[in-house]
Amino acid sequence: MFKSIKIYKGKDMDYNSLARELVGYGYERCRGISEPGDFSMRGGIVDIFPPTFEGPVRIELSGKKVESIRSFSIVSNETLEEHAMVIILPKLGLYPKRKSKRFELGEQTPLESFIDIQLNDYAVHVDHGIGIFRGFERMNFRGEAKDHIVIEYADRDKLYVPIEEMHLIQKYVGFEKRPPKIYRLGAKAWQATKERIKKGVYSMAFELLELDAMRSKLDGFSFSKDSDWQAQFEKNFPFTETPDQARSVLEVKQDMESGRPMDRLLCGDVGYGKTEVALRAAFKAVMDNKQVAILVPTTLLAEQHFITFKNRMQAFPVKVEMVSRFRTGGETHRILEEAASGTVDIVIGTHAILRKNIKFKDLGLVIIDEEQRFGVRDKERLKRMRLLVDVLTLTATPIPRTLYMSLMGVKDMSIIETPPQDRLPVEVKVAEFDKGLVKKAIAREKKRGGQVFFIHNRVESIERIASQVSELAGGARIGVAHGRLPSRELERIMREFMKGSIDVLVCTVIIESGIDIPNTNTLIVNRADMFGLADLYQLKGRVGRFKNKAYAYFLVPRNSVLSNESRRRLKTIERYRELGSGFKIAMEDLEIRGAGNLLGKQQHGYISAIGFDLYCRMLREVVSALNKNA
Repeated sequence: MFKSIKIYKGKDMDYNSLARELVGYGYERCRGISEPGDFSMRGGIVDIFPPTFEGPVRIELSGKKVESIRSFSIVSNETLEEHAMVIILPKLGLYPKRKSKRFELGEQTPLESFIDIQLNDYAVHVDHGIGIFRGFERMNFRGEAKDHIVIEYADRDKLYVPIEEMHLIQKYVGFEKRPPKIYRLGAKAWQATKERIKKGVYSMAFELLELDAMRSKLDGFSFSKDSDWQAQFEKNFPFTETPDQARSVLEVKQDMESGRPMDRLLCGDVGYGKTEVALRAAFKAVMDNKQVAILVPTTLLAEQHFITFKNRMQAFPVKVEMVSRFRTGGETHRILEEAASGTVDIVIGTHAILRKNIKFKDLGLVIIDEEQRFGVRDKERLKRMRLLVDVLTLTATPIPRTLYMSLMGVKDMSIIETPPQDRLPVEVKVAEFDKGLVKKAIAREKKRGGQVFFIHNRVESIERIASQVSELAGGARIGVAHGRLPSRELERIMREFMKGSIDVLVCTVIIESGIDIPNTNTLIVNRADMFGLADLYQLKGRVGRFKNKAYAYFLVPRNSVLSNESRRRLKTIERYRELGSGFKIAMEDLEIRGAGNLLGKQQHGYISAIGFDLYCRMLREVVSALNKNA
């Protein structure tokens, strides 16, 4: 008799045991499933493609309880059928498997990790050019019925691509607001375009290799191997590290121990554990008697990092300080003197720590949280730092040029794609402002003992809005926070909210970056049409950071006429509600805004002609060939 795994809707399921059992049954864990024998686990979502099924099944969990079981289309992601139970048999006789061409080039992450193709999007087939994605159709292929991807070309000719060849298709991303040229099937124009661009990318490839060669000649500090204290420090991590976290820590340590100055980008969605990687890198630097500067975009995030770093390092002789407007002039002066004398090990602060009058006795590591939020002058100072010390940059939504440089190998990149265990996607709703909706959302959160963020990004009218919210909140305790409050008052309100003395915090976007309050699981954003896409995504990341189901409401004025860009931003934030969408948001944001002169006029033209994905792959191939011949 066959062994089997039985999963029932409404019953509990052991997440970790399931992973072990599936591996024991011959299944392979992947980032995204594409064929029988694959499985993927992302927080509260488990996708499995049993060999005995026509397609994959998705199991959604709330804590340990199975909320739903459904089969879905691997192409469109749409639900095909709901199930009360599923039986998984062993694989036999198959936030060996074929290897697609995409994974043979040695890149760290394929672009499909962060670009989703939708019905009627422009699509690029590597061999046939740019057409329009028209969905999928079930057809007979070699005697069996299979889903085919349908792409429409000029003259309404259609190409039917078997699912096994889906790696040959990408969404067209050209960073232009005008539509691309649609190619004619069978014509030679596409091949000619590819050949022309392949010759043109050689100049960019030489530039990249020259920059890489310059970096390799720089003498950086070679950090020592891990100390005994390092192992003890890491054991104190209160959670189970994810595989991606462990790999990222290893990559950062290898960079630090090498003789070349580190310049690594750590990408991971909001709440995926980037801070723990930064903590371990900082501790390692201090163990070699080097100082660490941690640069953050907001005062509140500086405060939160200060508390986190101080608590994690309290068992060791490591001195952590913070420079921000929460400090008095006298305190700041003392900390700067200690940085210059070397008596403070780690200094956390906003852009103030980039000022010329700040001197470190022996700076060894700079950690930058969300670099895209700093100004041009700050970035120039950071550029100079990169030539002298190791730099680790943390981001959830990388700016396009940074992302591009990482994909090309100029910047080393580590990726945390695995969400913490039991993490659930945030339920997103875009709606017109409605008092009943706001009242209901606050009441539901208050009933389960949780807290609410109400975002209103206009200081002039925030007190009036807070008064309205108070009327709707039915006796809930209301607090107001914004950047123009005196430092001590803002600090007091935030501490009150963090310890649960305030139920609803009416605030501006000062809470946007990194604020981590697990008990806050409802977010209401007023005038969401006025925010950029990356801002909306960061705000959404302030909730859903624990096991409880989280809700995000993005509200627009009643009966208002929104601009095309506002509508598209809101549609995007509603669509990308699943865990791990930071990369997708970054690319979509670039598409909405247009790229401008991202990489120089000539290279920008090449990207428009064949799409960003294919351009990157061509450039990688050229760089690889030049390296082999060097």
